[in-house]
Amino acid sequence: MRLTAKGQATRQRIVEGAALHLRGDDPGNVTLDDIRAISGTSKGQIFHYFPGGKEELLVAVARYEAERVLDDQRPHLDALTTWAAWERWRDAVVARYRAQGRNCPLGALLQQAAATPGAAAIVTTLLAQWHARIRDGIAGMQAAGLVRPELAADRVATTFLAGIQGGVQMLRTTGDATYLETTMDTLIEYLRGV
Repeated sequence: MRLTAKGQATRQRIVEGAALHLRGDDPGNVTLDDIRAISGTSKGQIFHYFPGGKEELLVAVARYEAERVLDDQRPHLDALTTWAAWERWRDAVVARYRAQGRNCPLGALLQQAAATPGAAAIVTTLLAQWHARIRDGIAGMQAAGLVRPELAADRVATTFLAGIQGGVQMLRTTGDATYLETTMDTLIEYLRGV
């Protein structure tokens, strides 16, 4: 469907409204009425832009939130070539999740879209892209002689990603970002060989 500038803005407002609702304190089971109210649109507009209904809208929200996760970490994530860059990336990750607090839009989205293959596939792609950037940063640091060559970059990147997700889950449960901060600090120290 080809959209006018006004149509694109309306569609984006619907997606951002759904994302905002999912970031709320208790989004519950999101309904199209919730999205309609928060985005200031009608049900007709929602179905015009998302003919597949709630499932199609949740896929669009998953794509929007996935892009935000990586965008919030740029340019640091794409340039993990120095220890200062790793620290800036760590600070960006912690700041993003600290600002969200207990509300993780991707976590809420996955609860809503557990049976929505499109949304799950987007999150899987996000995690693969995130993993690849971390792995590439480690490999680049190894090539520069700043990280021990015997470390398996892929495994360490997996550990970073699992550690971040675990730290975020602890933050969602306790409201405390210390778990995330400590995990990232410990993994960066491990890379440094400290």
